[in-house]
Amino acid sequence: MTTATVNENTWVSDIVSEMPRTGDLFRELRIDFCCGGKMPLQQAAQERGLDTAEVLSRIEQIAQEEALRQEMKPSSLEPDALIAHIQQRYHATLREELPALTPYVTKLARVHGGHRPYLLRVQEIFSLLKKELLEHTEDEDQNVFPLLASYFASPSAEGAEALKPHLSELESEHEAAGDLLKELREITSDFVPPMDACGTHRLVLNRLAALEKDTFEHIHLENNVLFDQARKAI
Repeated sequence: MTTATVNENTWVSDIVSEMPRTGDLFRELRIDFCCGGKMPLQQAAQERGLDTAEVLSRIEQIAQEEALRQEMKPSSLEPDALIAHIQQRYHATLREELPALTPYVTKLARVHGGHRPYLLRVQEIFSLLKKELLEHTEDEDQNVFPLLASYFASPSAEGAEALKPHLSELESEHEAAGDLLKELREITSDFVPPMDACGTHRLVLNRLAALEKDTFEHIHLENNVLFDQARKAI
């Protein structure tokens, strides 16, 4: 589905299935995309007293932001530009997405964890990931990236030696996050919802799959591009 195929007759549930971050918009507008999502967007908007064209415009904005994120070729960027890209594309997204996704994960575990115990483990893993990724990105922004920027401006053997433990620690943290994401994929059967899954269940798995994709891209750019550039700078 693209924004060209989203119109006033598209079901709310289908929009969220294809563009999971629209779930945040519908939650803000108090449009039910879960149990009541099987209805046309126009009907859902009218029931909330909303202008359908305005809602469609906001959906278009979300789609454009997502498309822009996919268009860049960051591996060819110079170090300073690559650092800025990582901060804007991945760090900022994590600070927005992890808190936004939390209430859905919590609700899913509370409502369905009793008869689907794996959802309780999903909540545990997500909580660990949220804590580790937010702390990790904060450390990079406040400490390691400024060191890297200074080093790239004036590479030296001393600077390279000072960076080594920081880069090794970040790579270890990347591996730990990757292991948690691999477990998430395994216990959710590749993020595929059960046939009878509700809208919240489907939204959570869609967004966890997107989180996995983003995080592995993020890790690749740091481990295999930025950190390698630092190691080859002298």
